[in-house]
Amino acid sequence: MRKLVLISFVILLLMSCNYSQQAFSDYESEILKIEKIHNNLFVHTSYLQSKNYGKYPCNGLIYINSDEAIIFDTPTNNKAASELIQWVGEKKIKAVIVTHFHVDCLGGLQMFHSKSIKSFATIRTIELAKENIQILPEYSFEKSMEFDVGNEVIYAKFFGEGHTEDNIVGYIPSRKTLFGGCLIKHMNAKKGNISDATTDDWPETVENIKNYFPEIEMVIPGHGKTGGPELLDYTIQLFEN
Repeated sequence: MRKLVLISFVILLLMSCNYSQQAFSDYESEILKIEKIHNNLFVHTSYLQSKNYGKYPCNGLIYINSDEAIIFDTPTNNKAASELIQWVGEKKIKAVIVTHFHVDCLGGLQMFHSKSIKSFATIRTIELAKENIQILPEYSFEKSMEFDVGNEVIYAKFFGEGHTEDNIVGYIPSRKTLFGGCLIKHMNAKKGNISDATTDDWPETVENIKNYFPEIEMVIPGHGKTGGPELLDYTIQLFEN
């Protein structure tokens, strides 16, 4: 009898593990892509249509630890945000963190609010979003904030101006992963949209990140492919020239 109970327990455990793996496999629709880049770490990509750049992909980050999740930047619209929330499923989304005031960071914010998911941004991001008639994040912080996700602390921090005057980055210590957002360029990218940029400060801001997190191994830019610390160096060189 004991053997039967033990076997039943093992089978249920394996089924639970399999379900968990299936629940967090990669996902792709016409408007949203979610790609695993490390254990419980995913890049979400949605799309904007621009006169200058055509249809282009916009990245955000999903990190899951235990029964909780945290998200950096929303998808570009509410429909894509709804798909992302459904994909996360029963895990509790502790927060969505907006890294600057442009629509590619907060275009899906209304959907998160409709699900009672808290949103955070710097005071300056909220001010700029209000000036540009955007949906506003609910909670503010000055320059940096720590967030508990499961048994881990992750960071959102302002290092200086660059792509915008309010741009922040996210960092996950256990994965040595930086979410650079639009402050960091993918390899061989051009300067892109600099209408709100402080280009003179941009290289120094990225140097500040390198000095503060010297152990970085993975870097997720706001647009384009994930890379390593070389993306920081590339961004510095791009705006020094």
